[in-house]
Amino acid sequence: MSDYASIIVSDAHLGAAPAAHEQAFHDFLAFAGAATNDLVINGDLFDFWFEYRTVILSRHFGTLRRLADIVDGGTRIRLVGGNHDSWGGAFLREEIGIELIDGPVVTEIGGRSTYLAHGDGLGEGDLGYRVLKAVVRSGPARLLFREIHPDWSAGLVRRVSRTESRHDRPEAGRTRAAALEAHAREVLETHAAIDLVALGHCHIPALLEIAPGRHYLNTGDWLHHCTWASVGPDGVELHTWKQAGPADA
Repeated sequence: MSDYASIIVSDAHLGAAPAAHEQAFHDFLAFAGAATNDLVINGDLFDFWFEYRTVILSRHFGTLRRLADIVDGGTRIRLVGGNHDSWGGAFLREEIGIELIDGPVVTEIGGRSTYLAHGDGLGEGDLGYRVLKAVVRSGPARLLFREIHPDWSAGLVRRVSRTESRHDRPEAGRTRAAALEAHAREVLETHAAIDLVALGHCHIPALLEIAPGRHYLNTGDWLHHCTWASVGPDGVELHTWKQAGPADA
């Protein structure tokens, strides 16, 4: 019997996270594979992911191997495309066995009707990003990007994302955190059938009971907090992984 009905995690940013946190996340994946039959990764698992026709990004082989082992062990994995790793495709679905989700969606997590989304482009503000999101996720953009050599594209995206330079500034996400909380409150107020709003993106963990038995959850990140959540019919809990080394906040 699994310990948790469902586990949710987000924003590992593997490839840019501190080395101790990346190792801790791999340890967490081993734990999650044994602790639940339903693992939800709510965006930005990778700081950069793109699927080419015949190339696999070797930087993430260790993570991919662990994910495949979890699926082979009987745990369902759902991966929401984030603003850093929305370009998943056949390799993740067919070779690793992951279910890819382009949120927002309403789905069942841990016995709760859940509004699930990474969080990028939601709430007030972020207008420029919403336009950019529509462009970069389009079919023509994928085709054009595929023509760039993988080594060049990985370096280009890394310079643009600047995740590593931002990881010492956790306060940078507070404006987005406020906008996402407001969005979650609006969803819960206008959709009585939804029990849980689960988001990520802002890198600030939060668990708020907006109404009796109805929650807003933000699973934080693995750049600073190393947080994850368990969801079940009896409750929603936010946890901190304590094996992340000296950089853990």
